[in-house]
Amino acid sequence: MTDLFARYELRGLPLSNRFVMAPMTRSRAPQDIATEQIALHYTQRGTAGLIVSEGTPISREGQGYLFNPGVFTSEQIKGWKLVTDSVHSVGGRMFAQLWHVGRVSHTSIQIDGKAPVSATDKPAQGAIAFGYEESGEPGFVPTSTPRRLTTEEVGRVVADFAQAAENAIAAGFDGVEIHGANGYLIEQFLNPLVNDRDDRYSAQNLQDRLRFVFEVVDAVTAKIGADKVGIRVSPYGQLFDMPIYPEIDETYSALCAGMSQRGIAYVHVMDQTHFFLAAEGSDAQEQALRSLLKHCKAQLGETALILAGDMTLERAQDLVNAGLIDLAAFGQPFIANPDLVARLKNGWPLTTPDRDSYYGGDGKGYIDYTPYQPA
Repeated sequence: MTDLFARYELRGLPLSNRFVMAPMTRSRAPQDIATEQIALHYTQRGTAGLIVSEGTPISREGQGYLFNPGVFTSEQIKGWKLVTDSVHSVGGRMFAQLWHVGRVSHTSIQIDGKAPVSATDKPAQGAIAFGYEESGEPGFVPTSTPRRLTTEEVGRVVADFAQAAENAIAAGFDGVEIHGANGYLIEQFLNPLVNDRDDRYSAQNLQDRLRFVFEVVDAVTAKIGADKVGIRVSPYGQLFDMPIYPEIDETYSALCAGMSQRGIAYVHVMDQTHFFLAAEGSDAQEQALRSLLKHCKAQLGETALILAGDMTLERAQDLVNAGLIDLAAFGQPFIANPDLVARLKNGWPLTTPDRDSYYGGDGKGYIDYTPYQPA
């Protein structure tokens, strides 16, 4: 049986264990710059083998939520350097999640009130962004109708990802995770029921559907090296108007094969099936996910496979023992349990997080959760 609490080597980067703190938006950066409070939040959770930062916009255009620290200005780089220095001081490792939301944004967030950009001009039905309401107050608002990127503009967005990666390394991150999940820009290109283009990035065939994500990965690895690059994906995910399509398994199998060829550090799969499926359908979907994980793991070679979503210690141990994943990512449990790894190792009870303090606000529900104190 694999010891999840033992050290793990991630493409030359030593991790203290196989537990990953998954990226979680918390909206605690009033000026879109990481602060001392944000540094404390991540440092408190520095015993995770790997921390992946909250979604970090690569540009103002790529932002869909207020108060998220970006990585495209010198001030933002300095803010993140404060965070990474603090995390490293306690022996932690940290990747920056590079984020472009595409159409999941609002005109109130965009420069001069422009429309968000996407692979398509179709709006994300039922999706919301965190922008400014008509009253001028921040709040959740329906996403705006996007503008379709021209073929030439797609290349500019690829360059934005590469520059953000270089900025992240300058900010002291150990690497970057490209956000290709949860209905954001990269998935808007991948999904053939959303991508209605007729150029070289169209969804009419698999090669063109994958072109954008491969160009982003290639540009980022050219800047910082493949060993410092991960990607997050969400097969079977339906967040933000991402309909299920017949070619899902084919798409993500080919994506995993391409990542193996490029020798990146890891592929991070977000399991969203529990968001949408009734209990009676969960077993079948779990088997479908395990089948896809098995297929991807066989292709990835030295590239690690991470799974997040409804994770427990028991599920993590089962999946690692079965050879389906290498690392297990936990999201919400890390919110209220900064010492999550120790709690899991010792069988200590977990604190339930306060959902009302997830987004925005001050230190309440952010830096005031304490480690467990055994009797």
